[in-house]
Amino acid sequence: MGAKFRVVDTGVRTGRENIALDKALIEARLAGDIGDTIRFIQFEPCALVGRHQDLAQELNLDACAARGVQTVRRMTGGGAIFMDGGQLGWALVCDKRVFGQVTLPDVTRLICEGIAAGLSKLGVDARFRPRNDIEIEGRKVSGTGGFFDGNILIFQGTVILDLDPAAMMAVLNVPQAKLEKRQLADAGARVTSLKAELGEMPSLNRVKMLLIEGLEETLGIETFAEELTEGEQTRANIAYAEEIGTQEFVEEICNPAREKDVLTGQNPARNLTAYVRVDGNQDSRIREVLFVGDVFVTPPRALLDLESHLRGTQLEDVERKTAEFFEGSGISMLGLEPRDFAAAVMDAACQPA
Repeated sequence: MGAKFRVVDTGVRTGRENIALDKALIEARLAGDIGDTIRFIQFEPCALVGRHQDLAQELNLDACAARGVQTVRRMTGGGAIFMDGGQLGWALVCDKRVFGQVTLPDVTRLICEGIAAGLSKLGVDARFRPRNDIEIEGRKVSGTGGFFDGNILIFQGTVILDLDPAAMMAVLNVPQAKLEKRQLADAGARVTSLKAELGEMPSLNRVKMLLIEGLEETLGIETFAEELTEGEQTRANIAYAEEIGTQEFVEEICNPAREKDVLTGQNPARNLTAYVRVDGNQDSRIREVLFVGDVFVTPPRALLDLESHLRGTQLEDVERKTAEFFEGSGISMLGLEPRDFAAAVMDAACQPA
């Protein structure tokens, strides 16, 4: 008999309300107040950035305001996405030991294969594409991301039911380099929807049912339906009021390059940016550093700890100090190595002030 997961459908909410509820479920699971959970999520129009992304770089803020699209910062890493009634969100909040001794890449593959198996029951050929996408014939139909908080995993994703390319292109600033890498004219060309693949809009309830079946079969779990508890909603209300719903949190990283004396550098893959201030003799010492990008790092505060670790470091010691930080730390990442952080800092240091 497999582990038991409750299934909770929380209906349509604003983006910030949904992220606040994510935090509430994590807190409740950490406290042992709820069991392992699968949640279905639906959104009013919003544009969400990853936990470590630059809001102004990833989103067209003027277009968001003009279209009434709420801006939101997720608790998970990854890239910017546009959400409306055409997308179905899903999340797992559970004890990671359900899956054995696993890393974040292990969990990503396992859960994505379960979601792909469920989608394939609709008659499409859905497959996991590392590092964290699910595709149908090379076009993205689901993006995912997650992290560990102690022994608790939160892992989230979306399924594109129908697509509004005009709205997506209007509010997201998709880097030209990312499009060129895939030889695409625009961001809409790299994604697809279930409606486009099937020729008609599938039943939302059927999609949910098949996703559950795919997860049950792939993960070896059992599920049962349950309602959101009063305690979870109370936690969500507090998280919304004190953090997730505030502009301060959403704009926590917003165009750091505009600050005076900030140097900017990237790793070779260009998915990590370092904003660096230097001081000391011949500007040879890091005064402060901020890492941003389309990154998945767990535990969630790992980047904050690395930034603190590097303050006061001589530039010639950055590579050594970075390796020292990661060695034996238990930090898990998707698509990044410790050397990427040192490379981004040194690239910034080479830029003219």
